Formats: sequence, structure tokens, C-alpha cells
Amino acid sequence: MAVRLAYHANCWGPLGGNAVGVTSITQLTYRTFADMDLAFADIARAGYEGVEIFDGNLLEEAPTVLRGKLADAGLELVSTYSGANFIFPDILPEELARIERVAAAAAEAGASHYVIGGGAKRTGGILEDDFKRLGEALDRAGEIAGRAGLRAHYHPHLSTIVEGPSEVTRIFGLTSLDFCPDTAHLAAAGGDPAAQVREFAGRIGLVHLKGLQREPFGFTPLDAGDLDNGAVIRALKDTNYSGWVMAELDSWPDPFEGAARSHAFLKRHFA
Repeated sequence: MAVRLAYHANCWGPLGGNAVGVTSITQLTYRTFADMDLAFADIARAGYEGVEIFDGNLLEEAPTVLRGKLADAGLELVSTYSGANFIFPDILPEELARIERVAAAAAEAGASHYVIGGGAKRTGGILEDDFKRLGEALDRAGEIAGRAGLRAHYHPHLSTIVEGPSEVTRIFGLTSLDFCPDTAHLAAAGGDPAAQVREFAGRIGLVHLKGLQREPFGFTPLDAGDLDNGAVIRALKDTNYSGWVMAELDSWPDPFEGAARSHAFLKRHFA
């Protein structure tokens, strides 16, 4: 199995967003408030070949400059991540305009994948058409990514309308996007990540692996916590997965140490 190892750069500082997005939806990007040059250096030093960054960090500088920095660090930009509401027709054109801008920049910076999350939870609860609207919006986002030369993936996520296993199965009956499983989010929502990898094996082209500690709730390196990521890797092997495996850890006291521990875990299990 041809697997390459990458790491998300979100662990080196607090997660936030572009405040202008409060009043202008098209500017509402994710961002890690951190020194990305340090993150890239640490990720490469921990042994990874690739990296994923948030759309806000991607747009901070010219794609050619970012591509040069990554090359200097010995890394490849695997993917970028965006989120959106997707279920509100009035703002959808603004969200898709942002996705188009991000996709173009990601492709120019050397990325091959685009990870997309979202599906807003309404104050009054989920409406009957919300899943249909989400599926249609994801397909439009996937078309935009495809025109830029990127492979688009939907990433189920806590705090959206797609959390638990029945919701995951439902949305992938309504969109043609690939499935990017995040093992910690799937498990925290009551899913069995290894079983879900097997269920959607034909639609997985990028994987996010993350450790989960249930009590008190928190994310961990892959060698810690309550989630058996080894079982997920066995499922990937059994289904002949080939491609990037992205380790992720939202925050950790020593980001390099967390990255290195997860890399050692991956090397042991993919040996």
C-alpha cells in the first residue's frame, strides 16, 4: 500500500477566523494564529512529507511564496480546509465565491486536495430540506475544486448537522464528494471510524487521523487516548487504501512533541 504521511499545521497556535467575515461572509475563513514557518519546520523535522493548512493561512500570502517556503522546509502542500454554512440560499453565492478563490490559490501553491466541512445547525433545529441543500452545495463546491484541479472531500465534523453515523451515511447519499474521515470527530459523535472506513472505502482519498480522550474531552496524539486508531489503519490496509494519511492535533503543549509521537505511531502501524 502506497501511503504518504502528512500533518495539519493547526496545532501551533489558537484557532480563529477572519473577523471581517462577521459582516462579509465571503471573507469568513479559518485561521491558525501562529508562525507557519515554525510549524512547517517542526512538521518536517518530525518526519512528515506533507501538510494541510486552513484557508485563511493559505490566503495570507502569494501562492508562489507559500510554495517556496514549503519547498525550503521539504514539505508538499497536500490540502487546504474550508468550512461554510451551505444551507442558507441567500449567502451560498458568497460562500462559493470564497471556495473558488481558495481553490485557485491552493492549486497554485501545489495542493492536490480540498477538504470541506460544514452544514449549519439552525437555532430552531434541522429543517427537512437542510441535508438536501447541503448535498447540493457540496456538489457545487466540488465542481469548483475540480475545475482548479483539486480533489474535493467532505469532512463530517462536530457542531454541524453531520455528526453521527446515520447522518454521515445520509449525506453521502446526497453528494458526490469523497469522504474525508476524521477519526476523532466520528468517534466522539458515536461512530465506529474503522467500520465507517470500510463502509465508504471506495470514496476515501484522504484521511484525517486524530486521538480522542473522552473524559475529560480532548484530542490527543495518536498513541494516547481512548480511540483505537490502530483498528482504523487495519481497515485502511484491508481496503487497499493508497494516498495521504493526515495526522492532526488541534492543540498540544508541545506541538512538535505531539507531531513526533503521532509520526512514530503511524510508522509502526504502516510498517
